[in-house]
Amino acid sequence: MKLLLSLVTAFILFFQTDLESLRNSYAKANQSNENTQAFINLAEKQSGSDAVTTGYKAAAQIMEAKIAKKNRKALVKTGATSLESIIKNNPNNIELRVIRLSVQENIPKIVGYRGGIKDDKAFIINNYSKQNASLKTYVKKFVMQSKSFTEAERATIK
Repeated sequence: MKLLLSLVTAFILFFQTDLESLRNSYAKANQSNENTQAFINLAEKQSGSDAVTTGYKAAAQIMEAKIAKKNRKALVKTGATSLESIIKNNPNNIELRVIRLSVQENIPKIVGYRGGIKDDKAFIINNYSKQNASLKTYVKKFVMQSKSFTEAERATIK
């Protein structure tokens, strides 16, 4: 039985897209330093240069500051600058907004990287219904656990 379960899991993971793998790993990254490191490693291995993949790579840089011993400030600054540039060039991409909002929610306030929370939250609420089914599922999962959304705002995400 265990062998069958292992084979099924391996099969699913093998055929899972890179973007799905990034999403799943990112969703778990803040749970532990091991998950953070796993996400960073996965992001670094990605060869895609599309905006969303690049956004996850920027988030990985920012998150690396959480577990790094040196150059923490530089990692956050480089990652944040990169993420801001990507969003500036792709302002209508809801997944990039989710990435930035989650980073800004979870980064210590003293860092000062919190400027997009209101805009991203409003963008997510206003554009959620226009997304495809898999992206809606991902965004909804994020919104339901996010500290930035009120219960009334969560109710609008169906």
